[in-house]
Amino acid sequence: MIANRESGTHVDEVAAGIYRISTPLDVIPGGFTFNSYLIADDQPLLFHTGYRRLFPTTLDAIGKVMPVQKLRWIGGSHFEGDEFGALNDLLAAAPEATPFGTEIGVLTSLDDFAARPARGFGDGEEFSIGSRRMKWLYTPHVPHGWDCGVLFDLSTRTLLCGDLFTQPGANMPPVTESEVFTASETMRGMMDYYAHAAGTPVILERLADLSPAMLACQHGSAYRGSGAALLRELAARIESENAKLCQQPRAVTA
Repeated sequence: MIANRESGTHVDEVAAGIYRISTPLDVIPGGFTFNSYLIADDQPLLFHTGYRRLFPTTLDAIGKVMPVQKLRWIGGSHFEGDEFGALNDLLAAAPEATPFGTEIGVLTSLDDFAARPARGFGDGEEFSIGSRRMKWLYTPHVPHGWDCGVLFDLSTRTLLCGDLFTQPGANMPPVTESEVFTASETMRGMMDYYAHAAGTPVILERLADLSPAMLACQHGSAYRGSGAALLRELAARIESENAKLCQQPRAVTA
């Protein structure tokens, strides 16, 4: 559904009660999508606020699903402009909403930035938003930022995975069952935005153990299929890259 023709913003239900709000921006050749995910329930939740300049279109898009005043949770994976830029505008529009992120993210950024106190979730912590339970997982440096975390909806097995499996392109379908690994790895090759942490494969395996049925990517299409297989493929690729880095000879200085 087109929410705003001028901005090209679309709203689409990608899983039961989960809506992808997507706006294309011409920030790289071929374009790029910025996605927020709205989860409708007794305590509606928005994951990723979008840039502050996108607030009016994001607000309109939320209004296509429900009144923005009903929002109770507003958060993101890690502290960047496309994740939290419009946070305070949304908090003003939704006076009963609580901002949230990782405990370290709240400590280092959110509590200073947000207009009201934020909730920091611990690794593995679960909370209810009504008929469904959400699980927060701390994923430091995966793919980047020591404050990274992801959110898992246990009822639909949807993993809101932030910048993992970022795909370039402006006219992306809301959901795809096609292979997205090649596109996301091409994007990683263009812009090396991964932290290359030694523990990355372990974290990805932990996410794979959730057996997600959908990966709700912040950039590109949401992926429906074996999320576990895709996460393990990425883990194997990164583990191979890390092994090659370890084998490289170090420069000797006098």
